[in-house]
Amino acid sequence: MSGRVKQSKPQIIRPRANKRDEVEGREPPRHRNGIRYSLIAGGAWMVFLAIVFSPYFFADLPNTTNLLTYDPRDDITLLDVDGKMIARRGLTHGEIVMVEDLPDHVANAFVAIEDRRFYYHFGIDPLGLVRALIVNIRQGAFIQGGSTITQQLAKNLFLQPERTIKRKFEDALLALKLEHRYTKNQILTLYLNRVYFGAGTYGIEAASQHFFSKPAAELSLVEAAILAGSVKAPSRYNAANDMDGAMGRAGVVLGAMQRSGYLSQEEVQITLATRPKITAGLATPGSGYFVDFVISIVPAFIGSQSDISERLIIETTLDLDSQAAAEIALVTGLETEGERLNAGEGALVAMTHDGAVRALVGGRSYDASPFNRAINAYRQPGSAFKPFVYLSALENGWHPEDQVFDGPVTVGNWSPDNYDSEYEGQITLSYALAYSSNSAAVQLTNVVGPERVARTAHRLGVAADLLAVPSLALGTSEVTPYEMVTAYTAFANGGTGVIPYVIRRISNESGEILYERRGSGIGRVMSAEANSEMTQMMMRSVSEGTGRAAALTDRPLGGKTGTSQDYRDAWFVGFTADFVCGVWIGNDNNAEMNRATGGGLPARVFKSFMEMASHDLPSSRLPGMDYLLVAQTEPNITNAPELSFEENGENYQPESESNDSILEAFEAMLDRLF
Repeated sequence: MSGRVKQSKPQIIRPRANKRDEVEGREPPRHRNGIRYSLIAGGAWMVFLAIVFSPYFFADLPNTTNLLTYDPRDDITLLDVDGKMIARRGLTHGEIVMVEDLPDHVANAFVAIEDRRFYYHFGIDPLGLVRALIVNIRQGAFIQGGSTITQQLAKNLFLQPERTIKRKFEDALLALKLEHRYTKNQILTLYLNRVYFGAGTYGIEAASQHFFSKPAAELSLVEAAILAGSVKAPSRYNAANDMDGAMGRAGVVLGAMQRSGYLSQEEVQITLATRPKITAGLATPGSGYFVDFVISIVPAFIGSQSDISERLIIETTLDLDSQAAAEIALVTGLETEGERLNAGEGALVAMTHDGAVRALVGGRSYDASPFNRAINAYRQPGSAFKPFVYLSALENGWHPEDQVFDGPVTVGNWSPDNYDSEYEGQITLSYALAYSSNSAAVQLTNVVGPERVARTAHRLGVAADLLAVPSLALGTSEVTPYEMVTAYTAFANGGTGVIPYVIRRISNESGEILYERRGSGIGRVMSAEANSEMTQMMMRSVSEGTGRAAALTDRPLGGKTGTSQDYRDAWFVGFTADFVCGVWIGNDNNAEMNRATGGGLPARVFKSFMEMASHDLPSSRLPGMDYLLVAQTEPNITNAPELSFEENGENYQPESESNDSILEAFEAMLDRLF
């Protein structure tokens, strides 16, 4: 297959003149001209400011040359564990589909709905920004955005989904850079070949084949309107999922085309009466989180390899059925309980016992926010961190039936309470973990030392920096869902540490293997006895403790709930003989939830996922259940280590997280507007 770009005679696609103005021969009102000139002047100031700040930002901007040249390293097909296609990214069939080779109504549909002033602005549209701002102020909500097609292209090509002011400036500067280097038709060509259409589909050609089983050059007007309309929210307006919703959105596109002079009212009515045949696909709405993650790490496995001349095929660990179950469980849970709990976001990661990622959901909607909370969101795990405390205690001579006094405790100036501020006196370690005693966890951390607890968590797979202070017992250091699930995998598989992975093999179209995963994890990270004791304790947490809502009726399960201070984070991380799964819910702005705990919604999402993902798998015992532990007939009270708080110092205060709410609110506004 040729890697050359097809060339054709350039043409500029512009809207037809407004018929009413043609007939009446009238000019725009003068007062509108005055407003327009004022806005243009404002735009000039924006350009001036961009130039002033550009030396700082341009230094980090990527190279924009050769974007129209086919590079097989950018043409990547991802397959799930059963060989089903997840997504194809990059150029389709080894060549760019030029906008001049498409029917006029394809480009017209995208311009009308996404950027009606595309042919008249310089990459940034000051008029569009002001118009969107006025509409949003009048409506009291973010109804319109001001991002141009060129800015969207810049984000699709280069930028990470960060919500920072710096990224907004980079976005604008890249748009200016692209407009300087490429013609309007070339920019539109690049945009159409890179934009995301949902269901793991990128580019107009791939979308046309995926949804309509035809090349993009044969798209009808209604089909073009459906695709153009889906860009705003590919999951919501996906024709394969909701044809009525897709047609409703297509009507909006056709109306925009009429207002822009591309269509007459009669043409709109005729087109709306046509319903095209849709071809169903395999990929899930939220698989984009997994795809983004895989694409980001491919260079680490194959390097630059400038001699690659064919597209890449990546065989991944993802199971599309499990991925669909994960998305359904998380989204349904948030839709059902999120508003009541003031919980706006969530994440879910599921692995096998050797670290193969079977499902990864980085948020409620990939279309609304591609930020991957499963991989990149650092949040306080709360009591979900306590298993590392108890493992450290077991390795320091304690046993599950040893007793600790559950009562008020003070470390320096810090006096942590139990969740309900109630205490039960003398209790066993097993009971303390099951019912998540804060008092017991803090005392044990003080005995074994927070440094040892931090080392234990790191040994099992937590990669984040952990502040070795007494409050570490209550999960005050921030971690990601991905690394929490990684660490819990050692509890699930009998005590072996794993290196989580998402790629099994990388090859080219001819079958040449460029990378293949070999080896297994990092070896044993806890003794068989300690693993058996932890398994029994974590099973009790689910069978009778705080994790009861996650319990499965047909198979054994171990796990732990977690709730951070002020209800900002809620977790459940658990495992069966088949999967290890972690669920987090919270808010991106770190806002408090309405008494949301790990034993509530996260546990129910976990259970829902496990029931769907495991329904056809036989029930098996957990590895830790098969270790024959010598039973203790009496609680080992006299031999338990003595508790002391003297070494921690009297001026200790638990770590806290700063939150610049004004800056975060401003950045959120920019993200919604652009």
